[in-house]
Amino acid sequence: MDRNLVYPGSIPLDSDLLALNRNAMVALGALAQTVLGSSTVVDGLVCTPTTPASLGVSVGPGAIVQLSVVDGLAFGSLPAVTDPLVKMGVNLAATNFSLATPTTSGQSINYLIQGALQESDASPIVLPYYNAANPALPYSGPTNSGVAQNTKRIQRVQLQLKAGAPAITGTQTTPPVDTGWVGLYSVSVANGQVSVGTSHISLHATAPFLAFKLPQLRPGFASGVQSVTASGTFVVPVGVAQLEVELWGGGAGSYASVSGIPSGGAAGGGYARKRVTGLTPGQSIAITIGAGGTAGAAGVAPTVGGTTSFGSFASATGGQLNGLTTVAAPGHGGTPGGVGTGGDLNLAGSEGNVGITINGGMGGGAAHGGGMRNAGAAAGNPGLFPGGGASGSGTGSGGSTANAGAAGATGLIIVRW
Repeated sequence: MDRNLVYPGSIPLDSDLLALNRNAMVALGALAQTVLGSSTVVDGLVCTPTTPASLGVSVGPGAIVQLSVVDGLAFGSLPAVTDPLVKMGVNLAATNFSLATPTTSGQSINYLIQGALQESDASPIVLPYYNAANPALPYSGPTNSGVAQNTKRIQRVQLQLKAGAPAITGTQTTPPVDTGWVGLYSVSVANGQVSVGTSHISLHATAPFLAFKLPQLRPGFASGVQSVTASGTFVVPVGVAQLEVELWGGGAGSYASVSGIPSGGAAGGGYARKRVTGLTPGQSIAITIGAGGTAGAAGVAPTVGGTTSFGSFASATGGQLNGLTTVAAPGHGGTPGGVGTGGDLNLAGSEGNVGITINGGMGGGAAHGGGMRNAGAAAGNPGLFPGGGASGSGTGSGGSTANAGAAGATGLIIVRW
């Protein structure tokens, strides 16, 4: 930050005080840009219904950080400086707006609340001036004119209510944001409505509110992790715009052995890892967890593993069955393994091993997870979670015992943010 030098005995200048103000503002603006960038950011300014309830809303205290210039006009005796600078406007008090409902039955209207940095000179005072002719009797205003002069340059959040066009309820639209402003809220009111509730207030789609504060930040994807083992919906947490997801497809089930023929191991599910960006807090993403394939039994074939997916961003298919294998000839290993698609890293699960002598084949492992087990001379063992293929079943020491297959392991999604 620039600093002024003064010396003992030197005559103080008004520019010394003015430069101190400007230098501090420039330093704070540079710091704000280092932390927040040069795009507009808003903090606070929470819009709520009035208390008591009425056809109005209240926008609470808050701040806006916006790219401007150092001083578009002269700052006292200092000249204007139009170099770019990030500035902050602060409102310490709430701002209230009154709304009007449409006059036609069945119609509604959307209001836009928009904001912008406002800088203005204020607090005019008639200042005392030095009177060289009679120092004991100061002038009132410059040249004893009695004229009041502004004593502050203030920076505030200018808020504006902009009405849209009334339309049939459900078809009304929010008016566009004006140049130089940022949209903050949309408030909808209908004909006959007598008060505004929280359900009538929504964030504007482009509102640049600060999502979280420094104490909430964590390096990398370390602020949260969730393991998802059932299909459903994932909701993007507050303050999160990107995620890292890992997906495992389900492992296939294994065939039952028949007299004299051990069954092969089943194939494992695929794997995908993906960094998903451009998300919005509160956004819902459909997720599917691939089921493990069912176990084979006497005369009944097993099933393939299911596909795991995270919305349309990435997926991992399940382990498959060998096309040459039948319930009467179960010795082939399951193939192919599942594969990842859409990820930044996509891997395939391993194939199942063939049945050997009296032992069933080892089940294929899912990439980066799952595992393989040897059934020995007994029924197949389930695939290891997540996404492992089941092992085949053996036929016993005499080679004549038929044993059931086993089920593959289900898939998994791990989400980090």
